[in-house]
Amino acid sequence: MRRLQRLFKQTKDAGSNENFLTSLHRLEGFVAKVLSVAMVVVILVSLFDLALFLSQELFSEPYGFFTTSLIEIFGLFLNILIALEILENITAYLRKHVVQVELVVATSLVAVARKIIILDLDKTTGLQLIGLAVSVFALSVSYWIIRHTTRPSA
Repeated sequence: MRRLQRLFKQTKDAGSNENFLTSLHRLEGFVAKVLSVAMVVVILVSLFDLALFLSQELFSEPYGFFTTSLIEIFGLFLNILIALEILENITAYLRKHVVQVELVVATSLVAVARKIIILDLDKTTGLQLIGLAVSVFALSVSYWIIRHTTRPSA
């Protein structure tokens, strides 16, 4: 009988809000760590891809000149920069267990800027340009609001 009471108490304690929240917190930390390791792998593969692409461009005919447009090369660089920003978002979450909105909006601005830099105007419709303009405006206003509301008073 004593064992049954103890088992019932352990079962009841395991289902308590504190234990459940602790389990969720551990799961969130584990997922964030897996995401950060995966992002490091993505960054390393992207760096290898960039190095391979640049070496092929530099050592193919005509030597020392890029046969593809610089826009494509800039896109590869910005992909790595965006991946680094995402890794920073994940590590900031691991440190503080809070999503830093300013960092997310800044990463989004870099991603939209990348899209604009590599934009092929021959294949882009006016509606897509309007969408990009609205995105840039909304993210810029959001970033400005976040910076001005979180800035410490002087």
